[in-house]
Amino acid sequence: MANEDKKDFNAMLNDSKDMPKFQTITDEKSIEKYGGDRMYFAPPIDYDKIMRMVPPGKLITIGTIREYFARINGADFTEPITAGIFVSIAAWASFQRDDDKTPYWRTLKADGELNAKYPGGIEVQKELLEKEGHTVITKGRKNIRYYVKDYENTLFTL
Repeated sequence: MANEDKKDFNAMLNDSKDMPKFQTITDEKSIEKYGGDRMYFAPPIDYDKIMRMVPPGKLITIGTIREYFARINGADFTEPITAGIFVSIAAWASFQRDDDKTPYWRTLKADGELNAKYPGGIEVQKELLEKEGHTVITKGRKNIRYYVKDYENTLFTL
């Protein structure tokens, strides 16, 4: 995201944008990739609610949140682009509040990867995760990426 200091992320978090909603997709490649044609869109505040449930020492992935929303709403899958955006909005909204924080750093990308789009980027998320006992490792030589080691062992169950 750009110009984070000029945006009101808490307003964005609480703007449902006419969600939740469903959409039927017709693109065959997408239907094959996601296992069906019924796509669910969750509002931003729903991502925040799930992220708040994750206790210290536990982790969750955006994919797990998406799978949960699809399952409880009778969809084949939850739309992935808005999911990533809404998780970032929840993180920035928390960062802008003085209290009532959302532990956004516990929400990882696929395969346990850290999220550079969170407030403070990788370095802050890494620091917060290590304070909670997680080990962060790097992968790659040129395009270095950061992951929580053995993140699967500490996943929060919805």
